[in-house]
Amino acid sequence: MAQRALSLLLFLALWHVAADAAASRLLPPPLDVLAAIHREVASGELVGHLAATLARVVASFMLSMLLGAAIGIVLGRSALLDRLFDGWLVLFLNLPALVVIILCYVWFGMVELAAVLAVSINKIPNVAVIVREGARALDRDYLEVAEVYRFGPWRTLRHVVLPQLAPYVLAAARSGLALIWKIVLVVELLGRSNGVGFQIGVYFQLFDVTAILAYTVAFVAVVMAIEAGVMQPLERRLSRWRR
Repeated sequence: MAQRALSLLLFLALWHVAADAAASRLLPPPLDVLAAIHREVASGELVGHLAATLARVVASFMLSMLLGAAIGIVLGRSALLDRLFDGWLVLFLNLPALVVIILCYVWFGMVELAAVLAVSINKIPNVAVIVREGARALDRDYLEVAEVYRFGPWRTLRHVVLPQLAPYVLAAARSGLALIWKIVLVVELLGRSNGVGFQIGVYFQLFDVTAILAYTVAFVAVVMAIEAGVMQPLERRLSRWRR
């Protein structure tokens, strides 16, 4: 923790020095950004927009993880299905996020469902690919033991498959969280009337770099808190069986 705090202080110091050297409103110092965050929090604007963005991130994250993990397990355990649908994964992996977002808005309208679907469609192939590699690498000895003791499909999934897939699922989750919130901002910028992305678009039109950085820093802090308070403890808990 001390090393991380020192690293953060070093980053803030470099930012301050760069802002002083630039002496431009296009690169405000950290204290100005913190003052803008305080002002937006006091007005209630920042909290409301953060909550809207976080709700979209959570909904998209849960949907993409559930569907992506299920697809990855099925493809990893079935060579036939893997050969049939591998091309589909490659297609969706290389489909630009901007295209998916625009198509969802055109097909479903400027509604929350379209926003969540657009983000999820962009993330599901990444989760499926990562989990598929884990499903391919399952230890056959454990599977044979489960078969001998007649665990059945659900007990085998819970006690044999999922513990071995945990590192892959966590890798997909941690990378997914970082990717999803960035896509959510684009979704909000293009078609929503609230959220951090919407506010960044508004302040971009006003060329208010301080406010843009204030909203960016605030949401990055929220994501980092989720990483430290949820993802890392969950990773330690799910990895205890390996000790």
